[in-house]
Amino acid sequence: MPDHPSAAPLVPPGPLHGITVIDLTSVALGPYATLQLGDLGADVIKVEAPEGDTTRLGGQARHVDMASLFLTFGRNKRSIVVDLKHPDAADVLTDLVRTADVVVHNVRPDAARRLGITYRDIAAVNPTVVHATAAGFDPEGPYGGRPAYDDMIQGLVGIVSLMERVTGTPRYLPSIMIDKTVGMALANAILAALFHRARTGEGQEVVVPMFEVMAGFTLLEHLADATFLDAGPNGDDPPGPPGYIRTLSPHRRPLRTADGVVCALPYQDKHFRTLFDAFDRPDLAGDPRLADIPSRLAHLDHVYGTLETLTVGRTTADSLERFARAEVPAVAMATLEDLLADPHLAEVGFFAEIDHPSEGRIRQPQLGVRFGSTPTSLRRPAPRLGEHSVEILARLGYDEDRIATLLAGGAVRAHPDHG
Repeated sequence: MPDHPSAAPLVPPGPLHGITVIDLTSVALGPYATLQLGDLGADVIKVEAPEGDTTRLGGQARHVDMASLFLTFGRNKRSIVVDLKHPDAADVLTDLVRTADVVVHNVRPDAARRLGITYRDIAAVNPTVVHATAAGFDPEGPYGGRPAYDDMIQGLVGIVSLMERVTGTPRYLPSIMIDKTVGMALANAILAALFHRARTGEGQEVVVPMFEVMAGFTLLEHLADATFLDAGPNGDDPPGPPGYIRTLSPHRRPLRTADGVVCALPYQDKHFRTLFDAFDRPDLAGDPRLADIPSRLAHLDHVYGTLETLTVGRTTADSLERFARAEVPAVAMATLEDLLADPHLAEVGFFAEIDHPSEGRIRQPQLGVRFGSTPTSLRRPAPRLGEHSVEILARLGYDEDRIATLLAGGAVRAHPDHG
């Protein structure tokens, strides 16, 4: 069910052109995964409950169902409203998934069984489908079936505890990092399953649980010395605790200048030879605590404390010039407002500005990846709730009478301006 050629200005097809995704997800994690698939060229059909996705209510809005958050999460998607609890909705769902390449949802196992959207249900209709589930926890474990949101998973995988260790207060990260990170993992898993199907013709079930993905993400560096399970060949080198010490030092923080903040990371040994000359502190070059990586890791508080003394009395511009002279990566701290006006992002066309049919002039951040032959694109703006219900049913082969019956009975709903 590819995009209709008249739906948007002509753009080169993306790498997923010709792939149809039935998107039953809601909130942030799943919609971010399908946003990526849509930007990559897939035809994403967003199947919404009558009340719509909750992101439609997130932020400033010109219309009640079109908040700023949804204008991003909903782009490159078409919206059909199907009440999956309605007895007449089953046939509609069957017809939607019959020729789809991907079906993705984030419904808990019991509800998925009731709604008829499990892998077994969908594969019975379409054996070659890639059926992807975003779950809070692997359904086969003792936590399977529990509800989960970003804040809960931040707490479970140690992020809140890590924040307490470095700030003194248990805190969440000021970002829906779990949803976005697992959303990328979900998109990646779907792409891998599509690649497997392209080689073998075989569809499959894919489960992407938030807890397990983020446990692996967090422990990538923080497993640290707990990697070892024995005390070594002589029994005198017991495993250490988890936690990557460089990032856990309370002194690891941006550097204050006389008029701002600089973020810098001298990392290589050569940086600690060039840095002190650039800041007119050659006396520090002979400090054995700064000589090499093992020494610096053993004296992290001293390392970070020393760096703070270099910039505190200098302007940001002067500090950045000296870091550049020393070939140490460094930038001035930016605000979100600065990000919107960043000259590099402007030069590479990172923000797309479009005229939305109902919401006016808007901007959109793009994925940030670049393809030489199959570029990503913004082919259609975020839809009104049920904007494409009638169009999608018609393209499934439903005649006007059947569509009218479904709308009258409430199994399917359409936006009043697009009915």
